[in-house]
Amino acid sequence: MSTVPPIQTNSTNNDPRVEAVFEDIRETRGSGFINNFWRYLAFDPDLLAQTWAEVKAVMVTPSDLDPLTKEMIYMAVSIANSCPYCVHSHTAAAKAKGMTDGQYADLLKVVSLAAKTNHLVTGLQVPVDPEFDHEVS
Repeated sequence: MSTVPPIQTNSTNNDPRVEAVFEDIRETRGSGFINNFWRYLAFDPDLLAQTWAEVKAVMVTPSDLDPLTKEMIYMAVSIANSCPYCVHSHTAAAKAKGMTDGQYADLLKVVSLAAKTNHLVTGLQVPVDPEFDHEVS
């Protein structure tokens, strides 16, 4: 159960800042759909606007990483952080951006292997090799 109620889209009772963010989400994504994350986050219009600006800057703005790679990284982090909502949301986004079943399987293999080896290194308290511990100049 959520700790706050969701904000309904296109409600005359909504803060104008909420509707402005919702409209920007619609325009940016080319869809009328406002998913639950945004509707629940809208309980605080400032937090909603700040979070959307960050998401838009990282996930939407062109960069050295292509949009599919960004979504797949988001999926991996969401799996590692045990966030079912984000896993579902970003898996859907990755599929919409062209992720194949083979890429999905590879991603899950990498996430699984990384989790295993991370736990082994943590359990064994393996020291970092000096060759890997360079200061950035």
